[in-house]
Amino acid sequence: MSSRIPDWTVWRSLFRPGDWLLLLAGLAMLPLLAQWSWSQQQAARVRIYQDGKLFAELDLLAQRRIEIPGPLGMTIVEVRGGQARIASDPSPRQYCVRAGWLDQAGQSAICLPNRTSIELVGQGGPVFDSLNY
Repeated sequence: MSSRIPDWTVWRSLFRPGDWLLLLAGLAMLPLLAQWSWSQQQAARVRIYQDGKLFAELDLLAQRRIEIPGPLGMTIVEVRGGQARIASDPSPRQYCVRAGWLDQAGQSAICLPNRTSIELVGQGGPVFDSLNY
């Protein structure tokens, strides 16, 4: 049983000099494209939603602790030092609390059983993520 290994000269004959130049230019642009697509803007404000309606919008530079009433009880949102988080929530699994501190525009934490969510927004327009893409 023999395996056939393709000859390099066969592959080389399929490309013209311009093809190699285009391939090298594309490879050179990959790091720039990766950096651009993964960069996010800093958040400036946090929006707090209760039952799908805007409850409050706060500046991230101000230090605040706000209580939001929900069907299961109080959700506490903490804002300080350019970050925001859901500090406590009466939901059983605590996914929104486990999200921790959020600091980039487009990040969010959602407490579905208590119908409460926070979303960070930046200076510009909305960023695209898995929730609004």
